Amino acid sequence: MSAATVAAIAKAAVAVLADDRTRKALGWVIVAILSPLIILIVLICAFLSSFSNHNITAVELCFHGGVISANVPEEYRAHIEDMRSSFDRIDDAVAEINAMCEDGQSLDDTRLKAIFYSLYFAVDQPSATDIAAYADCFVDYEERTRTVTSVDGEGKEVEVEETYTVAIPVTDMNEVYARIEAAMGITVTPENQSNADSIYNIALYGTSTGTADWFPGADVPFISVDGFCSPVGANWESIVTSEFGYRRDPFTGETRGHSGMDLAVPTGTPIRAALPGTVTVSQYNAGGYGYYVMIDHGNGLSTLYGHNSRLLAQVGQTVEAGDVIALSGSTGRSTGPHLHFEVRVNGEQTDPRAYLPTAGG
Repeated sequence: MSAATVAAIAKAAVAVLADDRTRKALGWVIVAILSPLIILIVLICAFLSSFSNHNITAVELCFHGGVISANVPEEYRAHIEDMRSSFDRIDDAVAEINAMCEDGQSLDDTRLKAIFYSLYFAVDQPSATDIAAYADCFVDYEERTRTVTSVDGEGKEVEVEETYTVAIPVTDMNEVYARIEAAMGITVTPENQSNADSIYNIALYGTSTGTADWFPGADVPFISVDGFCSPVGANWESIVTSEFGYRRDPFTGETRGHSGMDLAVPTGTPIRAALPGTVTVSQYNAGGYGYYVMIDHGNGLSTLYGHNSRLLAQVGQTVEAGDVIALSGSTGRSTGPHLHFEVRVNGEQTDPRAYLPTAGG
């Protein structure tokens, strides 16, 4: 019985007991029988709600890191730590595969982890070798040839053909699931597939529906006349939770410098490049920024975007103002979903307010 069904039964039963005329018609004997049942149903509802909350917390902790709260049950704590270790191995396998991809293709690591989570959370984790085999289920390998310049025995440059391997992502998910069953020796049920989709959406957007609850204006670029784009849309001024400069540290309570500006946005909100430039950093930093991106805009100016749930830009990539480079989140040293935005001039952090476009022009 689902939580929604149980809740509906409880609501109907409570309505019966609350109506005086109906209660009298049923008689106090029936009421006496129903009352304990209603209490039991309410307790079941509360248990299911708590179970659901713990599941969502586990997903967020596995995908985005962070300190495991003392409120998380001990059984979940061990499962989360096991899954994090497996995710590290998946990251390694995906990195090797992506290095063999061409034409801008790459694996969606969040998709791989969501399916893996649906199959292996709270059970014994596969070995590193098996996890590599799992990642291989998402690609085809093709041998290709290319012409390269080499140096012969006499020190002369010559052109030679070499054979190399290219990884091609598989787009047919039914084929992927069939390969997983064969490689891992398991059965992937329709429930596993449905759970994987929900986990994927929770990891990216903070909701199982896959619809990001963006605040108004985040869906289109907001660029000033001088070309500087707000990373989160036109209404950024209404969601500033921490300014540049000195503030009380949310973790220690001590007064210390804050190197940027915090903007409260729901997980999964598109984060946009402030100016044209080249991506110099796109990685995870466990001790601070979480998943973060840095862009070099030239002339000593750079920007940083921290605590994201997903990185969409790669190092070396050229971006334009308004391009989506990441999705917001709460990774790293963070107390909740938000964007930490920095502007640096010759390596020195400066107040982003001096650059961000305003509604007044």
